[in-house]
Amino acid sequence: MTGISEYKHLFPIDSIQKVYDLFKQQLQSDKEPDLALFSIVVGAVENNLTNAKNTTGEKDAGVSGGKFVHAQFPRVEWAEVAALHERFVALMRSGVDAKLLSGNYASRDLVKRVADIVWNSLTRSYYKDRAHLQSIYSFLSGNKLDCFGVAFAVTAGCQVLGKQDVHLALSEDHAWVVFGEEGTDTAEVTWHGKGNEDKRGRSVGEGVSARSWLYVAGAPVVCSRVMELAALVSSINPTLTATTDVHEVALMQHRLLWLLYDYGHLDTYPMALGNLGDLHEYMLPANGIMEYEGEELITKTLNGEPRPDSAVLYAQAIRASRTHYGDRHVYPYTFQGGYYHRHKMYKEAFHAWACAGDVIRHYNYSRDDEEIYKEFAEIANELIPQLMKAESSGHSARSILKDPECFAALLRFYDGICKWEEGSQTPILHIGWAKPLVSTISKFDADVRAQVHIICNPDMDSNSAPSTPAPTQPVDDAPDPSPVLPELSVHEQLTAAANSRPRVTLHSHKMAALRPLLLAERLNTHALQLQLTAQSQLQRPSPADSAPTPANANARAKRARRDR
Repeated sequence: MTGISEYKHLFPIDSIQKVYDLFKQQLQSDKEPDLALFSIVVGAVENNLTNAKNTTGEKDAGVSGGKFVHAQFPRVEWAEVAALHERFVALMRSGVDAKLLSGNYASRDLVKRVADIVWNSLTRSYYKDRAHLQSIYSFLSGNKLDCFGVAFAVTAGCQVLGKQDVHLALSEDHAWVVFGEEGTDTAEVTWHGKGNEDKRGRSVGEGVSARSWLYVAGAPVVCSRVMELAALVSSINPTLTATTDVHEVALMQHRLLWLLYDYGHLDTYPMALGNLGDLHEYMLPANGIMEYEGEELITKTLNGEPRPDSAVLYAQAIRASRTHYGDRHVYPYTFQGGYYHRHKMYKEAFHAWACAGDVIRHYNYSRDDEEIYKEFAEIANELIPQLMKAESSGHSARSILKDPECFAALLRFYDGICKWEEGSQTPILHIGWAKPLVSTISKFDADVRAQVHIICNPDMDSNSAPSTPAPTQPVDDAPDPSPVLPELSVHEQLTAAANSRPRVTLHSHKMAALRPLLLAERLNTHALQLQLTAQSQLQRPSPADSAPTPANANARAKRARRDR
């Protein structure tokens, strides 16, 4: 780790451009980034911009809707940043016994000790759902950190102590560290869940928890140093209130993510690509022109090429998940499904959500999976019923409701949720899920349902490698080692396959048992609800399934949804 004085000439930081220049200088350097420095600067800017005292009146956002406010950009002085950085370094060095620093690589005891230093400096409160607490600035100025912030601070602390083998590991809703000569040792350094259990120092994802979505089946994003900067940027939160964002924070995050994208540092980071896709749509005004600070138009990459749109970014996130993480990440598909839904591309949305169901079926539901549970609950119990209601009336009544491919996609989506329930300790499909599901299915006529070829294979190993995508899946999301994007649009590809009879394989026992009811000429909605809400014959994980994950389960390669 180099000294930080080489960045002094960029201060004071008093504009988005100055923050951009700070990151760009680092990305053009062959020196390792100082994580604490960048986290202090970004945190100082975000925390000041999201102070309600510094904001102006609300305005409508662009094509994505919502509200935003403007804020006066703060003036971050070098002396303030240098003093906070010195405090962080002193805290780490004074709190660690020299014996723990021996050897070329970090030990579990050292990682736990650094985590304890961070943990014991925090106020005695629980901050999981509070915004703007993910930076070392928040840690040093208010003794507050969220779950991600603790893991990032531990990684930065180990960097201060000269342990370059300690890196941040990210699932879609949790963070920990990897360390050791091969980078395969894992350690919990923060909390997760309402119990606020102390798991610091333990290996990650042991036993039953290894099968939960929280640990993405040993396929987290394991960061390099520059990817840790990307994680810092991806964790920026523009939220002021539940319905209002601060425009300048979103703008800063947008520019920094594009910068990291241009340098190739998001290529293996599905969550950051999804966040960029959402931000890109959010920042796009109705006239389609992005304006920065009243004058600079950012429409091209550093290489002079046109920037990809949000749809392309979501497809890249999906490709990254499939190429690098065994297609075990759910959010790339829900990002894409949300985009299609907002643009009233309902058939495409169904297919994206079906793919999300295909991924979640590889896991066992856990109470720690609260965030993804809420995501699926919103899709199943709000978004799908709303669009089905709209599509079943008036001129639209002959659209998706007459399309067997849409029916097949819905079966895949619900099948994934039912399979997720199997083997778990807690049921999912209570009556609040069953009623919208049955209502949705009942809107498809018998002749449409009869066109779907349903195969039941509930005994298939759900933890095997991902199978070839079903024919009902949009071809533009198919695994492709080539970086070249398909030339045909999603709509053109779906239209080309319209004449083939859709086929879907059901993997859950619940959905397989429903097959005769699903294909009956007259739907027995009462029977459907009873079977869906019945206590499942849930198969408990076998002793073999509960064994700890292999030591190299997290080895590759090389997260976290913005809380909006």
